[in-house]
Amino acid sequence: MSLDVSMNTQSKRPIPKYTLEFKKDAARLVNEKGYTHQQAADHLGISLSTIGRWARAEQTPVRPSSEKKTILNLTAQTELIRLRRENEQLRMEREIIKKAAVFFARENE
Repeated sequence: MSLDVSMNTQSKRPIPKYTLEFKKDAARLVNEKGYTHQQAADHLGISLSTIGRWARAEQTPVRPSSEKKTILNLTAQTELIRLRRENEQLRMEREIIKKAAVFFARENE
């Protein structure tokens, strides 16, 4: 008797994408309006750990860069992700241009 335990990719739930404004509003419920983490999570239909992470991110001030670990608020996290994606895109474009320059230089010889 064998037991086949394989993950079907169709059975995986997609990770929901939330807007920055939604995350900030959710954190505001906990930090400013006095909701408990559980109440906010139940009301918004998100996990308890997610609302906790968002609330901590919004209430923790950004530390000076001289400290070892900087904690970013949601706005800074979103900007950092956007800039990293843009940086990766620019690196790929630069590599393509380098390869094209080598190709055309060889073709002209």
